[in-house]
Amino acid sequence: MTVSSKSANTIDTLVVGAGQAGLATSYHLRQRGVEHLVIESASRPAHRWMDHRWDSFTLVTPNWTIRIPGAEYDGDDPDGFMPRLEVAARFQEYVQKYRLPVRYNTRAVSVRADPGTGFEIGTSAGVFRAKHLVMATGLFQVPRIPSFAGRIAPRVRQLHSSEYRNPGMLGRGAVLVVGSSQSGCQIADEIHGSGRQVFLCVGKSGRAPRRYRGKDSSEWLDLLGLSDQTVDRLPSPRLKFAGSPHIVGRSDGTKINLHRFHRDGMTLLGRLTDVSNNTLRLAPDLHRNLAIADDFEKAFLQRIDDYIESHRLACEPEVVPQWRDAYACELLADLDIDRHGIETVVWATGYRFDFSLVEFPIFDEDGYPIQKRGVTEQPGLYFVGLPWLYKQRSGLLSGVGDDAAHVVSHLLALASSAGIRDRHSDSRCVSSIERACGGQDG
Repeated sequence: MTVSSKSANTIDTLVVGAGQAGLATSYHLRQRGVEHLVIESASRPAHRWMDHRWDSFTLVTPNWTIRIPGAEYDGDDPDGFMPRLEVAARFQEYVQKYRLPVRYNTRAVSVRADPGTGFEIGTSAGVFRAKHLVMATGLFQVPRIPSFAGRIAPRVRQLHSSEYRNPGMLGRGAVLVVGSSQSGCQIADEIHGSGRQVFLCVGKSGRAPRRYRGKDSSEWLDLLGLSDQTVDRLPSPRLKFAGSPHIVGRSDGTKINLHRFHRDGMTLLGRLTDVSNNTLRLAPDLHRNLAIADDFEKAFLQRIDDYIESHRLACEPEVVPQWRDAYACELLADLDIDRHGIETVVWATGYRFDFSLVEFPIFDEDGYPIQKRGVTEQPGLYFVGLPWLYKQRSGLLSGVGDDAAHVVSHLLALASSAGIRDRHSDSRCVSSIERACGGQDG
């Protein structure tokens, strides 16, 4: 559906992206009676939970950490780990329950200043104008795959972790998984469990236990204040891009541990640095990276122990095994893809972000928006849903709603100071652009 009239494509607030950040922002805008529209490039809300996760994927935080405003978890399995299909379904219900105005199959392609309204947003469905603009496209936009991937022989199938679904989609040959954060370790473990030979290139990710001394790690993060650590307290700004510690979203006693991987027959390698003549070139850093994971867990457990002692909590002592099996691994400098029968490469190398469509000088040397809790120096321009936007939990289901609420409050204060009427008293207000797009059905 196209919107042709000038009045139809001018709106108070436009939100780009209907993932968890954009929908939480829309919820708060709806509650405050602000006319707005959410545009989404996909055909359904929060589509990454469906389209960019493998079949067996579950949350790696317990269900009780789901704190999306108006849809906080209240089910009968708070300590469980929700599968991706249920997460996606909850967001679909969220849009319908609160009649959030989402227009699907509409991709933003440019954002520039408009002298009349504030912002001109070019999209695949035409031009929109808005007084306020909230970018909620997230950090995980474009799969990050190294350029030397193109030097791997065409017979070897390559896919990013966002394309992997299950071991059945792979050939029977050996599989190389590159990357050992949450996704890489979980995918490597699943593929190895299917009977395939797996080679895993190990990076500098930490490791966390699922449970320790009677509580889930997520609860300890909250008690220790680590979930609410603010970005200004990071030793380096670049740490906001660090990979997540490897952990599994199950409470059945299964642990993600590189030493167990080695014990079970998986081949651990150092970081992949290049490919030449179908030979992997490997850094001699495997043992160092194993130590990083081990030391991360030991430091985390020590902080928990200190907290228990200082607060005199009645928690049973627990000894976590300190395995060292993988230090016996040979530090290989190279590995021949053909000789080892590697038929598939899974790039669990994360994503890069791209905000180049936003034509304002508000980005740092990494291309990350310069902002304070989502508020930029460009009046009326906001960002929501980025990891470490404000706190450690900012990009998660447990924290994105808080940042969305802050952005909407700032937006309303800005509008009020500019003499724009606050429509707080009429939460039913629906703009002409919402009606033209059919409300939440797009």
